[in-house]
Amino acid sequence: MALCATRKFIKLFPRYVGEPTKMSKKKTAAIVLAAGLGTRMRSELPKVMHPVAGHPMVNHLLDTLAKLNLEKVVVVVGPDMADLEAAVAPHTTAVQYERQGTGDAVKTGMEALGPFKGNVLVLYADTPLISEQTLNAMLEARQNVEGRFSPTVVVLGFLPGDPGSYGRLVVDEDDGDLLAIVEANDATPEELDIPLCNSGVMCFDGEFLPALLSRLNNDNAKGEYYLTDCVGLAREDGFNCAVVEGDEEELIGVNSRIELALVETIAQDRLREKAMKGGATLIDPSSVYFSYDTKIGKDVLIEPNVFFGPCVTIGSNTHIKGFCHFEGAIIETGAVVGPFARLRPGTNLAEGAKVGNFVEIKNADVEAGGKVNHLTYIGDAHIGAGANIGAGTITCNYDGFMKFKTVVGAGAFIGSNTALVAPVIVGKGAIVGAGSTITRDVGENDIVTTRADQKNVPGAAERYRERKQSEKDQQKKG
Repeated sequence: MALCATRKFIKLFPRYVGEPTKMSKKKTAAIVLAAGLGTRMRSELPKVMHPVAGHPMVNHLLDTLAKLNLEKVVVVVGPDMADLEAAVAPHTTAVQYERQGTGDAVKTGMEALGPFKGNVLVLYADTPLISEQTLNAMLEARQNVEGRFSPTVVVLGFLPGDPGSYGRLVVDEDDGDLLAIVEANDATPEELDIPLCNSGVMCFDGEFLPALLSRLNNDNAKGEYYLTDCVGLAREDGFNCAVVEGDEEELIGVNSRIELALVETIAQDRLREKAMKGGATLIDPSSVYFSYDTKIGKDVLIEPNVFFGPCVTIGSNTHIKGFCHFEGAIIETGAVVGPFARLRPGTNLAEGAKVGNFVEIKNADVEAGGKVNHLTYIGDAHIGAGANIGAGTITCNYDGFMKFKTVVGAGAFIGSNTALVAPVIVGKGAIVGAGSTITRDVGENDIVTTRADQKNVPGAAERYRERKQSEKDQQKKG
């Protein structure tokens, strides 16, 4: 027998005498390990709650699992992690009170899962990039093939550039069976030379998993219960074990903020690629940051240095100019936004709306063809179709205690440097003169100004300068 680490596809052969039976697709459950403290993150926030592309790591994994139509998901958490329990709801949580290794954590999860005849995936909440395709490959490996027995344990392996402290997968060169997983601290020099490493992700036959867990011991360098020892125990019982190979990139675990930044970079590259494949043009892809749930239509042009927070939808044929920041906003077909625009939650821009430079909008609707082009704040408002909001206009929506709404009718024109003191309504087609402070409703097609009458004093500027210069000279002499 020789050790092998390079086979991409692992053949499965029966290890004991008997006629194999063909099995239908099995039900599947998952146990997600999320009890780690993440001390290297130097944070009071549970490690797996740190966001990647605006979404907690653990929720990325749960979103992927949701695509597999699982029977049940159990998330193993540590004590006093109420925020984490809330984040993973409505999934079942189980508390690992004493952190005694992965085997102990999975045992805690199985107690919450209960008797289960089917596949049990074991995953790690700090590995958010694992793909649906990889998990499906593991589940397919667990299925029986005509004339062969299905493996009791399937392990997800990978070939890292630096095997380092990863556990090594010992594979039989002759038949491709997985023989053992050896932790780096317990490995011999020969075993450390094996390049195929353990990702930690495993898939078990749920019928046999409780018995395997009950036989684990902590007689190892760390004094912990290794889940990986289940491979050796399963083989002692005459069962098959197998390996499916995954990509290193999707198996990066986050244990520090440096690794968090690396995972963020990979996630952003994936989102940028998805946007461009979907029909969006990114002039400088590396300077555009998406959220996990950003939705973008076709023929969208996005200029450099744009940030999309959670819950943003961009319609087709829109133009997003540079240095914009969006969150919780909907931008419909044909709109033009930016540069230097900020759209906050509750912003809805209708077809053909225009929002220009240094404009902030919050909890407001801008109807079709509406224009808010320069140096303006619109909050808690409704801007009618075709209305024009002049430069420097603000809606005074907050009195220190309550927030109030401003309504600007279709086709209205609001002059520059206007303060609209809510609650207030400006009727359709009305014109508000520049520099006005509007505190009462304006009727349809009214013209209104509130600024004081202009007063000109001939020659006063010259006399003013002479007087001030004299005062300045006297001050220097004194």
